[in-house]
Amino acid sequence: MLTTDIRKAKEMLLKNELIAIPTETVYGLAGNAYNEPAIKKIFELKNRPFYNPLIVHIKSTTYLQHIACDIPDIALKLANEFWPGPLTLVLKKQDHISDLITAGKNTVAVRVPSHPLTLALLDNIDFPLVAPSANPFRSISPTNAEHVLNYFGESLNVILDGGECEKGLESTIIGFENNQPVLYRHGSISLEEIEKIVGKLSITTNNDKSPNSPGMLSRHYAPMTDTYLTNDISDLLKCFEGKKIGLLVFKSQVQNDNILHQEILSKSGDFTEAAKNLYAAMHRLDQKKLDVILAERLPNKGLGKTINDKLERATKKE
Repeated sequence: MLTTDIRKAKEMLLKNELIAIPTETVYGLAGNAYNEPAIKKIFELKNRPFYNPLIVHIKSTTYLQHIACDIPDIALKLANEFWPGPLTLVLKKQDHISDLITAGKNTVAVRVPSHPLTLALLDNIDFPLVAPSANPFRSISPTNAEHVLNYFGESLNVILDGGECEKGLESTIIGFENNQPVLYRHGSISLEEIEKIVGKLSITTNNDKSPNSPGMLSRHYAPMTDTYLTNDISDLLKCFEGKKIGLLVFKSQVQNDNILHQEILSKSGDFTEAAKNLYAAMHRLDQKKLDVILAERLPNKGLGKTINDKLERATKKE
């Protein structure tokens, strides 16, 4: 089941079965983007609502014209800057792109992943892959093959094992309204990095009823354990005396006898390291049979802003 053999992966895809693929962001649950039965299987296996669109993964920037049309020059500028890599563009779709992928909209989310194993697979098939994160709907995203195996077990015949994900957070998603770029999802490329290329961005990252892209729902990336986000861990600890408590902190360990387990995202305070470690730390905490997880809000800049966004969607309000 866990393998690095892209021939086995290709064989499953040609049978219109699903596989799991590694990317630099998180692992994806992948199927043939040109086959509607395969696309439906993704929604069914994830228990994902059909109003939440999917991302099409392509092998190169030059392939983009097969998926999208009327592409703004500024979109091509971003693609040339960040592809292969953790940037997704939402563009007007070609007519043959299934409405299942786009939730009935006339736009499609598309990107070129940078993981070598998945790029090799894309080079060996003659269709793109549609691939949301390889986890049940609303659950913590997977950043290694074991996470996927724990979620889906025997439901997948092939999980391509590409090791730990380099970035550990989903791709940044940019759409275009009146040919002007709009941030739809905070991701592995910070807002500041995008704005260096395109100037000041509009931000529309929340939509529970008809999202323009994945990652816009208010509840997402969530552990099974009740989780709270706070600016002051020490103060919030007082509310849970006598409970089995786990902590998710940025860089500094907290001393308190009620804490059973804590995860430090980056002892050096490095945002990139913290991003890579976030979901794996959440998985470990969720397996500890705790009563509650308390998460510390990071400085709201750079990738800290992205991490805070993920934590906001994963947690109850304090």
